[in-house]
Amino acid sequence: MVDVKKVPTDVLLKNLAEGFKNNKKIKLPEWVEFAKAGIHKEKAWEQPDWYYTRLASTLRKVFIKGPIGISKLSEEYGGRVDRGSKRYHPAKGSRSIVRHMLQTLEELGLVKKVKEGRIISPEGNSLLDKISKETLTMLSEKDKTFEKFL
Repeated sequence: MVDVKKVPTDVLLKNLAEGFKNNKKIKLPEWVEFAKAGIHKEKAWEQPDWYYTRLASTLRKVFIKGPIGISKLSEEYGGRVDRGSKRYHPAKGSRSIVRHMLQTLEELGLVKKVKEGRIISPEGNSLLDKISKETLTMLSEKDKTFEKFL
C-alpha cells in the first residue's frame, strides 16, 4: 500500500487531473474561463485545464487535512493582497470555487459530508491509492530512488 503523502505532489496532481479530464461525468461550468482564484488575484487563470488541477488538489487536501470545511479550504487557496508599499494582509481564495469543487467531488462519490466539514470517502481513498501507486511505479522506472516507497 502506497502512502499518498510520500508521492511527489506535482506529479500526483498532474496524473489525478488527467484522470478527471478523461472522466465524462465532470461537466465544466460556463464561468470557468472567466473565474479568478480570489480577490487577491488580478487576472483569471491562464491554464486552460486549471479546473481539473484544482479539483485534484482539493481532493488531496481533503484527504490530508480532513475533516475540513469551505472556509479553511479557501484559506488554503488564499494569498497576499497587492497593497503597494503598505503592510501585507492575507486574503482568502474564492469560496464559491471551493464550494463548487466540493460539490463536484461529492457527486462523483469521492468526498462525503459530515458535521465537521468534508472527509474523503472510501471510493476517494481507493482512487488516491491507485493513482499514487501508478505514479510511484512510473517514477521508479525513471529513477531507482523511488523504489523504496513501493
